[in-house]
Amino acid sequence: MATVYCNMTTENYSDYCNLMEDHSFSVCSSSKVKAFSQVFLPTLYSIVFILGFIGNGLVVCVLVKYHKNSNMSDLCLFNLAISDLLFLISLPFWAHFAAISEWTVGSFMCHAVTALYMLGFYGSIFFMILMTVDRYAVIVHTYTSLFSKHRSVRTSIVLSLFMWALSLGASLPTIIFSQVKNESDGWTCKVEYPEGTAWKSFSYIELNVLGLIIPLSVMVFCYSHIIPILMAVKSQKKHKAVRLMLVLVTVFFLFWTPYNIVIFLKFLHELGYMNTCQREQDLHMAMQWVETIAFSHCCLNPIIYAFVGQKFRNLFLKILKEWFPLCFGHCTTFKSEFSERRTIRYSDSSVFSSTKTKSKQ
Repeated sequence: MATVYCNMTTENYSDYCNLMEDHSFSVCSSSKVKAFSQVFLPTLYSIVFILGFIGNGLVVCVLVKYHKNSNMSDLCLFNLAISDLLFLISLPFWAHFAAISEWTVGSFMCHAVTALYMLGFYGSIFFMILMTVDRYAVIVHTYTSLFSKHRSVRTSIVLSLFMWALSLGASLPTIIFSQVKNESDGWTCKVEYPEGTAWKSFSYIELNVLGLIIPLSVMVFCYSHIIPILMAVKSQKKHKAVRLMLVLVTVFFLFWTPYNIVIFLKFLHELGYMNTCQREQDLHMAMQWVETIAFSHCCLNPIIYAFVGQKFRNLFLKILKEWFPLCFGHCTTFKSEFSERRTIRYSDSSVFSSTKTKSKQ
């Protein structure tokens, strides 16, 4: 990188380039970043993989076992867990790559792991958007929305397939342009966009728009309309539901905003701003931190979307009682199906009867 940079400069920077060639003053050296990533990334990726795989795996097990009682919200939750699992499966490969600084599993796996990574990334975001819109339609437009009136299994499947198609479409450029390349320090799996094209800049904009701006805007709009309706309902559970919605938006913002800020800075770097070796090194180091923070969000999805819901907790306890009767045999589910219907269930988009009565008025 230093050699290329110096070859592009004029004679005014000859002294600077001479210093660059001196091993005692290697500003653009990535050795420190690489040494840090060899320890940091494998450790953090492993923790995210283990925690996320356990949580999302439990969600899938519960929803598959009791799929006959599933509704659209459950199907969205199932696809969200599948998206997170696809994403998590790619992490051990990236952890191994970071640990040894060389890609050892070939060109096909480079494309395959990149596909898992990108499909899981966009799938998780799109299904969070779908779940948010579903809740908005059911609660805010209970009797007027066509979306609310046709929440059938067939409609849910069609919408899920559409979301997967969108995820694939958004992921295709990265999947296509990923390749195994033999560099000075060994084989790498990376995205190489064609020279002289705007694909790289487009990928940064796509990540910012689809990864933060659209989902955050949808969540803020939908929940800002849902919360006043819930507050107007006479229920002891409404404050808990409102807190959970606020937590959902806040957590998404806190976990994904740093990542998207660094992506935007890389976009500016691509345009020629902050175009120094030191800035590039700083961006690489920052990306390792914010990526790990953003990736750990998939560990929280099962907690936010599933385990806080009464319906899901009942089903989960039921499975534990079947699998481990000695340990969980004494656990009891909530009193009755009737009381469950009257509770604000955050993991279920169905609106309790008092909300519907309020909407009629």
